[in-house]
Amino acid sequence: MERPRTPAKSPETAHQDAEVCVEVDPGICGFHCTVRVFRSKAKVVEIEISGSECRQIQRLSEKLESISLKDLFKPMTKNPVFLAAENSRCHTTCIVPSAVLKAAEAALEMALPSAVRIRFLKRGEKVEDE
Repeated sequence: MERPRTPAKSPETAHQDAEVCVEVDPGICGFHCTVRVFRSKAKVVEIEISGSECRQIQRLSEKLESISLKDLFKPMTKNPVFLAAENSRCHTTCIVPSAVLKAAEAALEMALPSAVRIRFLKRGEKVEDE
């Protein structure tokens, strides 16, 4: 028995399946969240931030609906994600805005999805690669 063929996607609709979801563990504040980014157009992603009890992240979620491929390459002082984070009064070292940008990069196929990590070393502790 032959399997039914899935119709090939046109270039105009192929981007609609590009969705990236990241879980963000921000560290000591404990305000975990989930960032979902999905392509709504060939060079635009829609952004959803959910699950955080942090008021600043809730405001960021309200202010930040979408970004374009072009936005990914803007400097920090002009980047709409960082501007929205500043306007939402996010802490300077909050990792959520960077997580949004990493997810957007992956959804726009500008980077492969890969975990990032910041690890504090104790005095005298060796770096794992050494």
